[in-house]
Amino acid sequence: MGMTMTQKILAAAAGLSEVKAGQLIEAELDLVLGNDITTPVAIHEMEKFTAKGVFHKDKIALVMDHFVPNKDIKSAQHCKCVREFACKHEISNYFDVGEMGIEHALLPEQGLTVAGDVIIGADSHTCTYGALGAFSTGVGSTDMAAGMATGKAWFKVPSAIKFNLVGKPSKYVSGKDVILHIIGMIGVDGALYKSMEFCGDGIKELSMDDRFTIANMAIEAGGKNGIFPVDETAIAYMQEHSKREFEVYEADEDAEYDEEYTIDLSALKPTVAFPHLPENTRTIDEVGDVTIDQVVIGSCTNGRLDDLRVAAEILRGKKVAKGIRCIVIPATQKIYLDAMEEGLLKDFVEAGAVVSAPTCGPCLGGYMGILAEGERCVSTTNRNFVGRMGHVESEVYLASPAVAAASAITGKISAPEE
Repeated sequence: MGMTMTQKILAAAAGLSEVKAGQLIEAELDLVLGNDITTPVAIHEMEKFTAKGVFHKDKIALVMDHFVPNKDIKSAQHCKCVREFACKHEISNYFDVGEMGIEHALLPEQGLTVAGDVIIGADSHTCTYGALGAFSTGVGSTDMAAGMATGKAWFKVPSAIKFNLVGKPSKYVSGKDVILHIIGMIGVDGALYKSMEFCGDGIKELSMDDRFTIANMAIEAGGKNGIFPVDETAIAYMQEHSKREFEVYEADEDAEYDEEYTIDLSALKPTVAFPHLPENTRTIDEVGDVTIDQVVIGSCTNGRLDDLRVAAEILRGKKVAKGIRCIVIPATQKIYLDAMEEGLLKDFVEAGAVVSAPTCGPCLGGYMGILAEGERCVSTTNRNFVGRMGHVESEVYLASPAVAAASAITGKISAPEE
């Protein structure tokens, strides 16, 4: 029996000719990622190890992004801990204020993730890099510590689900709508510890930003990882951003999948996930009259330049509804600068939105947009669990940047006008 893309990557990293679903392997790592919340825990675990030091100073990325610039004393202490560790071990890829960004947007932009890589990160949305044909997955801080020390990690080889994407999406249907549709279809545990492998002619109709969004939210269906084939679009992105060599793996024709689905992109509509699970989806024509208090456009899911362009196009010349707080968060410093040079930030400010420095901030209920009791937010983030963005009696509605921007104008969940 043949192997899937993910299985081929893991086999190569383990030095094996083949692997099968369920097999336990030890794989060589190309990158270990941590942030300002998870890395201090990993550092303290490493202090217990007999072996001191890190396996490779260039293959560890530490990104200060969740509470940066620091919001309080505790977050400042966390960053100080990581900063001192990075200095001590001469970590090449340490990103702090002024050069940081939201980790899962920053690392591909910096050329640190390429096709064929095996990447672990102490953040659940590490699965983002599958958009470039890498195997990337989230782990706990203890596994991160072991990875930083040894450059290796144990995996159970996942089985896979194939998603065949066909057709061309309409104007305001994006990668966010694709993945919300899929999660609504299979549920938040529909791909539990499985590889979500995307293929089909429809992929060529998706930008890299769309693909990053889709792979980013594989974890919201329970997936071990999400992964895309390496086509001309992916190769062009890697050649623009990275100087590293990459390895292209393709699934065998006789690869085995637990399930297969065909998604007609042309049939999809803007989709919204209602509280309190990403699987609780409705198309925009099923939403009804839902008034809101806040809009957040940003995050590792939807804070890239394409996302800001769409939101600015809809907000340009319009005004955010009275009483609505609209917060825009470019995902990296480069995206911030590009958006400024294109005039997008001017569009946001003139519309009555506020633009933040890059941060995860409100996505995890950290800062820069916490919700009070009874408040509702349309957010381009990835999770809408109880209390995710603030008070346990607040509500988060997940949507695309297009729907979020349109909703900011009307004060209720709305479809963008074409």
